[in-house]
Amino acid sequence: MAGAESGSKKSVLFICLGNICRSPITEAVFLDIIKKKGQRDQINVEDFYNFDVIFGMDKQNIKDLKDIQPKGSKAVLEMLGTYDPECKLIIEDPYYGSRIEDFEEVFDHVVRCCEAYLKRIQTEAP
Repeated sequence: MAGAESGSKKSVLFICLGNICRSPITEAVFLDIIKKKGQRDQINVEDFYNFDVIFGMDKQNIKDLKDIQPKGSKAVLEMLGTYDPECKLIIEDPYYGSRIEDFEEVFDHVVRCCEAYLKRIQTEAP
């Protein structure tokens, strides 16, 4: 799991199964794009109140998050791939791949998604 606050009024959290590949890559990309830094180790109940958006990398992540999300918490759960201009919904876990290129593909995927998400929230800002 990785988290970042963009300096705008939105805060986001990225989640994947082991939090060792996809979410750290996503966080690094996201933070590079917005020029801020921050990292977290595990999700906790407070995260559902402290973050506006919590991003999962695949459907299982979202299911797991929904299972532990407290009622009345403010976080919106979304799959980061929803923002992919190439419409690739699932951000695959490169840990289970057999090629170094799997990590590069995840990197490219999360760059596209983070840029699209940031563009969207910038256009929504008053």
